[in-house]
Amino acid sequence: MSDFDVIVLGLGPGGEDIAGSMAEAGWSVLGVDERLVGGECPYFGCIPTKMMVRGSDLLAEARRVNAVAGSATVDPDFAPVHARIRDEATDDWDDRVAVERLEGKGATFARGTGRLAGHDADGRVVVEVGDATHRAKHVVIATGTAPALPPIDGLKELHGSGSVWTNRDAVKAETAPSSMIVLGGGAIGCELAQAFARFGTVTTVVEPAPRLLGLEEPETSQLIEDVFTREGITVHTGATPSSVAADGDGVLLTLGDGAELRASILLVAAGRVPNIGHIGLETVGLDPSARSITIDDHMQALAGDAPVSGVYAIGDIAGHGAFTHLSIWQAKVLAQHLLGTEETFGGYHGLSWVTFTDPEVGRVGMSEKQARDAGMTVRVGMQPLSGNTRGWIHGPGNDGFVKVIEDADRGVLVGATAAGPAGGEILGALTLAVHARVPVSTLLTMHYAYPTLHRAISEALRALA
Repeated sequence: MSDFDVIVLGLGPGGEDIAGSMAEAGWSVLGVDERLVGGECPYFGCIPTKMMVRGSDLLAEARRVNAVAGSATVDPDFAPVHARIRDEATDDWDDRVAVERLEGKGATFARGTGRLAGHDADGRVVVEVGDATHRAKHVVIATGTAPALPPIDGLKELHGSGSVWTNRDAVKAETAPSSMIVLGGGAIGCELAQAFARFGTVTTVVEPAPRLLGLEEPETSQLIEDVFTREGITVHTGATPSSVAADGDGVLLTLGDGAELRASILLVAAGRVPNIGHIGLETVGLDPSARSITIDDHMQALAGDAPVSGVYAIGDIAGHGAFTHLSIWQAKVLAQHLLGTEETFGGYHGLSWVTFTDPEVGRVGMSEKQARDAGMTVRVGMQPLSGNTRGWIHGPGNDGFVKVIEDADRGVLVGATAAGPAGGEILGALTLAVHARVPVSTLLTMHYAYPTLHRAISEALRALA
């Protein structure tokens, strides 16, 4: 049995950050992960998928040359994208550099699955990793999520055959498949569907919910569906899959209404499942069947309203959003708490995120519906980017809008969407406004550089009604 000051279960972005920070502060740290140090983001999520998106966006821009600046012939080739992901982003999915980086900060690394085993007589948390047992005053759970496989007849049996992918398979693709059905119209499904389609894959998106990107504004859903349709992507919303079967070298997906869809690849992007059901949560008084671990402002795990001594949670499994930037921010706050320094916890009301489709969709805070459901007196302002001078100059590819949501009683923005070219970058000013609760009256006194896309913020503010 070995003792540490801190044990971190799961070394995704947040877990690696807190482990490294505490080790650099001189604490003894054990970091545990059964997969790759760095987690989903650098190997299967944010970074490799955005490399795919970058390549596909370049193809789309080249195809717009003919309407604006002459003529261009586009010949898609996925090989450079694959090489870049393999060699630059993931080191061929080898985490040796990440492990060395963590150990170089003074942490100890254990490859395996960590499992909680209650508290010892001195109140320390006991953790088992394989045949080894460890104890620590503080344990951080940062085990993240994994791709979900929905309960569709035949799907589990076909998974692993090479014709059924998750995002983890998609980022390892050496070539773009000839055809693909994407099951799931959320952020991951939409990003990958458009990326592969622009490389020549005949692509169909199947979403059981009434619209794509169901967590976003309805205007966003319609915008992305319109763009997808224009680019030749077939979209089925409100479509419930009933079965999956092999179809030669590909797959046959049958929908609830009897419609049959065929493709060489079925990409399952139907959400994520938390990696917490098997780590012994019940031994410290937490529910292993829960979808997330409830935490307080210091990231301490709560059983009901009571903190669980020595147990903390950050990242996807902490219930506030599955975003790399959120996980790392929570890790910073937790490190401050453990070290007894001033904590920079600022709440979640200004949480922002971006869906990297084209148009890019940036979102912060509440949607219009969420604000109305909360009982606020709501005013909404909209500005289409095509009606913004820079958007009009931009021409082809200028689809999008800025939408702002105001709590009229307080005179502050509580949410906003920026969809369009560089929508995630336009979002920066809106995130500041929502997070800092800058009065709308103050925002209206600002100078917004002309002609810029971000000037659409001022135009949306003037349209508040």
